[in-house]
Amino acid sequence: MAQLTFIHSTMKSGKSLDLLKTDHAYRERGYKTLLFTSEVDTRYLDDDGLRDPRKGQITTRIGLKAEAWLIEKVDICRLAREENPDCILVDEAQFLAEEMILNLAELVDHEGIPVICYGLKNDFKGELFPGSKALLIYADTLREIETVCEYCTNKASMNLRLIDGTPVFSGAQILMGDNEYKPVCRKCYQSMKRQQAVKSMQSNGD
Repeated sequence: MAQLTFIHSTMKSGKSLDLLKTDHAYRERGYKTLLFTSEVDTRYLDDDGLRDPRKGQITTRIGLKAEAWLIEKVDICRLAREENPDCILVDEAQFLAEEMILNLAELVDHEGIPVICYGLKNDFKGELFPGSKALLIYADTLREIETVCEYCTNKASMNLRLIDGTPVFSGAQILMGDNEYKPVCRKCYQSMKRQQAVKSMQSNGD
């Protein structure tokens, strides 16, 4: 029976790599896949003027790439019914609106197409992304890709945002630009958050 699966983790955990490995496994066996990603994440787009505006790419940190439909630019259900894939793979699913998640669920329930979504569960403030929240509600299967905290050996469960090397805990949920993200454990995250709060109070008191 087809299922809607949500595979989640922190930053730098190999989510996109796992997606492309799954895609390869299907294609190697002669099955057809349909790949989607979100237009929100523009870090890896090839802006050469020739790219189909409805398409982006899924890129891993080790350089593997695959072309994918930008899910916000197409009619998901119509495209899936035209292409009739054996599996749908979705990267950066945390950015999707609830309506898109429900459209994917419809393809599972009424077309019998398995859908596997990859994404972050929570943002740098420890809050759920809209797409992740919807997937936690509607997904049939949940799986976590585990990775290690960048500051200790504990399991990473939080995403730490750094701007100019300084941890930040407030601001816009989605921020593409001169910032860095690190996977960290809850203990290290809370410790750095307290340190920043103390520094902020001291700064305001000066």
